[in-house]
Amino acid sequence: MGMRLGQDVSLWVRPGSAGLMARQGVGGAGDQRSYGITGAGIDGLKWDIMAAHQEKKPSEERKHKSTQNGTRTSQVQWGRAWEVDWFSLASILFLLMFAPLIVYYFIMSCDQYQCSLIDPLIDLLTGNKHLFDIWNKTPTLTYRAAGIYTLWVTFQVFLYVFIPDFCHKFLPGYVGGVQEGAITPAGVVNKYEINGLQAWIITHVLWFANAYYFHWFSPTIIFDNWIPLLWCANILGYAVSTFAMIKSYFFPTDAKDCKFTGNFFYDYMMGIEFNPRIGKWFDFKLFFNGRPGIVAWTLINLSYAAKQQELYGQVTNSMILVNVLQGIYVLDFFWNEAWYLKTIDICHDHFGWYLGWGDCVWLPYLYTLQGLYLVYHPVQLCTANAVGILMLGLIGYYVFRMTNHQKDLFRRTNGNCKIWGKKPEYIECSYMSVDGTKYYSKLMTSGFWGWARHFNYTGDLMGSLAYCLTCGFEHILPYFYIVYMTILLTHRCIRDEHRCFSKYGKDWKRYTAAVPYRLIPGIF
Repeated sequence: MGMRLGQDVSLWVRPGSAGLMARQGVGGAGDQRSYGITGAGIDGLKWDIMAAHQEKKPSEERKHKSTQNGTRTSQVQWGRAWEVDWFSLASILFLLMFAPLIVYYFIMSCDQYQCSLIDPLIDLLTGNKHLFDIWNKTPTLTYRAAGIYTLWVTFQVFLYVFIPDFCHKFLPGYVGGVQEGAITPAGVVNKYEINGLQAWIITHVLWFANAYYFHWFSPTIIFDNWIPLLWCANILGYAVSTFAMIKSYFFPTDAKDCKFTGNFFYDYMMGIEFNPRIGKWFDFKLFFNGRPGIVAWTLINLSYAAKQQELYGQVTNSMILVNVLQGIYVLDFFWNEAWYLKTIDICHDHFGWYLGWGDCVWLPYLYTLQGLYLVYHPVQLCTANAVGILMLGLIGYYVFRMTNHQKDLFRRTNGNCKIWGKKPEYIECSYMSVDGTKYYSKLMTSGFWGWARHFNYTGDLMGSLAYCLTCGFEHILPYFYIVYMTILLTHRCIRDEHRCFSKYGKDWKRYTAAVPYRLIPGIF
């Protein structure tokens, strides 16, 4: 549905044209996770596409070559695929059919089976219940939920489009206001109004003002309408994805930034149009990736806490930990929203069901399972366990943030900086583009990047584990997040390194010899 910087820089190649946009890579190995589904639509992961300086060989040396550093140089395509292989199509059909059912199953298990993932299956397999029995007990769409959700999305659109950012004027170090995104393959540089932090602040000020002063609605309103709101989120996710596809055919924002494979399911899932927009400022990708799901994340957790207070007369320390640790995650995203313009979400992904539905449904419903679980199973941790989980979460966030800071500092200064008080060490790499141009990169082997090639992921996983540990060990449902992220980040490591090996050849072997571990120093 959730936020990170990467280290290697991709080549953007527009197949079928002579256009080539390349950047010199400065950093370590790997990419960075994004916020939510962001990232990545459903997988919650993103790659960072970083800008740097390119260094070209003299024109007489620019020759098309098929090999480089002992490995064959393959053409790197910008964005999603032009053609669909059978495995990609099968994966897409699986997600389109089963991702909505997965979300429903998790939420239904909490509502009807006290968060047990096994009991529904046992009931069905033993014949104690039929699918229609479970479905008939599921709350339906209500006018109240439709009104709440419509008002919520409309309010976020209003904050996004009509309220220029003022936070950057008084918050030192915060970058907001009008910012430029990366250049698209069609040569367009879009401008964005970066005001997510402001929208988050306004929304939460109003939330607390209502809770303690106005009393327009109960703070438990989200939990009380959670399943009816699920149907609303699905309707919006499918509607915006379908609209984006129709728009790409009949009135695209920029026809040159569209990709058609001819396969309906792939195009619907992965998107056709690169930057669908309405008017000057409403950008579909930035809005749906950053709002309304991520702004709602902390409100959802607050509603869970209010429900705990209503049911049990207190808010447990485990619920407080979930609110604090995930709140830090959300605030980190909005504080770095301008940087987000350089991530894979904006620089690489097209806008389709993957992002549209994923950000509306997958992120808010599955990334908040820990808080939902704690409503049904309140856990009061002993002081030692609470402190330990808090420290794990904070250390994980520190590792994640500092790892990316080191890489970003190294990139911005071209290595002319200090990492842990010393001049950083690095390996110089070269690679050849498809037009025969030679480029150079620096892969850092100092600081956290000397410990592991994807140590930012390690910090991410530490934080993810902390969320889950707040729930104790009675049920496996709240551990979905850490299992999910471990599988995806491990797969992302392997996939990214395969790409880097194809790109750098023997230079990549030198780098992996200098930094032998992927995630956990001494182990993996």
